[in-house]
Amino acid sequence: METDFEQAAKLALVRVAERRPLVHHVTNWVTANDVANLTLAYGALPVMATGPEEAAEMAASSQVLVLNLGTPSGSTLEVMLAAGRAAAERDVPIVLDPVGAGATTFRTEAARRLLAELPIAVLRGNRGEVGALIGEGAVRGVEAVGNEDVRRVAQEAGRRLGVVVAVTGPVDVVAGGGTVREVRNGDPLLTTITGSGCMATAAVAVMLAAGGEPSLQAALALATFGLAAERAAGGSRGPGTFRARLLDAVAALRTQGVGGLRITEAAG
Repeated sequence: METDFEQAAKLALVRVAERRPLVHHVTNWVTANDVANLTLAYGALPVMATGPEEAAEMAASSQVLVLNLGTPSGSTLEVMLAAGRAAAERDVPIVLDPVGAGATTFRTEAARRLLAELPIAVLRGNRGEVGALIGEGAVRGVEAVGNEDVRRVAQEAGRRLGVVVAVTGPVDVVAGGGTVREVRNGDPLLTTITGSGCMATAAVAVMLAAGGEPSLQAALALATFGLAAERAAGGSRGPGTFRARLLDAVAALRTQGVGGLRITEAAG
């Protein structure tokens, strides 16, 4: 039976608006404001409690926990582990964004440690970052520079790591639950602003809070985020206006509808 993605996305957006889930981001200082506003635009509530005195307590009372390695340090990693353990005790789903994995040994090993010690629900990264975690990616800074096959990277990472894997790029691929979904929504302007990947991760977290199977919710998140980007690009004069219009377009998803989602799925 084929999935009705438009109906599933509508239902998820309604549930988020009704539940106003709390999404705890242990994230980076470069894009914290972007992911907070993106979370709000979807209808959820963001919080960034990164102090060791409160991160675990906040994670335990949240509906989703996001761990983002954009500006990592040894102390930040320990906070992430503490928050992750508290989330795990309460069955709070955890989303990991391994920003820059493959660029330095510390980032790569930090991501691997989080994957090994915490029950990550969804791993969301670009093909270089995700590939690096299984010894195959190429990254410069935080950008993928290799030519890895996105579908194969997602499937192989999912198999080896035992998590749902969402690899974003010109075509997004989500592998998990015995299914591979390709998402073809998006716009090239996403590559011109800092934080688009972190915002995609935030979208995944919000849609996980709506409930449902994680790999489907991750695909719906990337598709709705990409659809909003397409709508925002129309009339944008460049990266600055696009960034502002993107938040408006996400906030308007519930009223303007989600017609135009382009998701395909196959067994995998």
